[in-house]
Amino acid sequence: MFNYNEAFSRNIGWVTETEQEKIKNTKVAIGGLGGVGGDHAIVCARMGISNFHISDLDEYDYANFNRQAGAFISTIGEEKSVVMEKTLRDINPDAHIKNFDRGITLENLEAFLDGVDVYIDSLDIFALEIRRQVFRRCYELGIPTITAAPMGMGTAMLCFKPGGMSFDEYFAMVDAPHGADDATKERYFEDNIVRFVIGVSPSVQQRHYLVQNSSVNFMKKKVPSTCMGISLAAGVLCTNVLKLLLDRGEVVCAPKGLHFDAYRNNLIKTWRPWGNRNPLQKYMFKKVKQILEESKDI
Repeated sequence: MFNYNEAFSRNIGWVTETEQEKIKNTKVAIGGLGGVGGDHAIVCARMGISNFHISDLDEYDYANFNRQAGAFISTIGEEKSVVMEKTLRDINPDAHIKNFDRGITLENLEAFLDGVDVYIDSLDIFALEIRRQVFRRCYELGIPTITAAPMGMGTAMLCFKPGGMSFDEYFAMVDAPHGADDATKERYFEDNIVRFVIGVSPSVQQRHYLVQNSSVNFMKKKVPSTCMGISLAAGVLCTNVLKLLLDRGEVVCAPKGLHFDAYRNNLIKTWRPWGNRNPLQKYMFKKVKQILEESKDI
């Protein structure tokens, strides 16, 4: 017979019994369960969080094997949200889980965020428009939002708290003009992906050891990723989720961020007043664009 207190008793010492009870009653929403999202969900469950809204609309494939928590021979072709729901219930059979298995849309966004204490962003890097909508609605509802992305063999984290700098203010994405042709829309989309990457990772430490620039192709929705980066991201993000929930310990919030790179043995605390409008960010935007353009010619 499952016993919650026994299952999570080894947390006690780092948290009190009272705090563990608060963790138990917390509800988190996790957008995206492939890549880093699966690890986020599992770590949250092992922390003892017992209420989840989860979402993904993809299925497992062989290309997921190098990094995704639910990717096994036995799960090929299975829906990621279904596999991860089973995994979370295997950790905590008493967990309350609402599965938005058709993804997050404007139509179900209110239900997805209903009663949520923290939103964990792990949507696909290319899902920009719905990501913007989710962060915007969280800000309006007063829900803290947090993202930690695998960057090479490290992770970069950003947090947005109610009353602080918003996602829109920080990333300063630019929409294509109304009536723009497809080529123009593609250019604006690629530019906004660059803005997202350099916004999450202003130091862009991972660029120093990317050995094949052509492996990054935003228009083909192709970027390399490692399991090391994902595991580090889950540890950093979930530690800060705990701090948000228990209201103790410093949480670094935008325009400040953290980027730890295990390959370079380096932790950088970033600070970009005005977000991507900061002169340093404008320079990095041009630099990354140049690298991407050069890689297209290879």
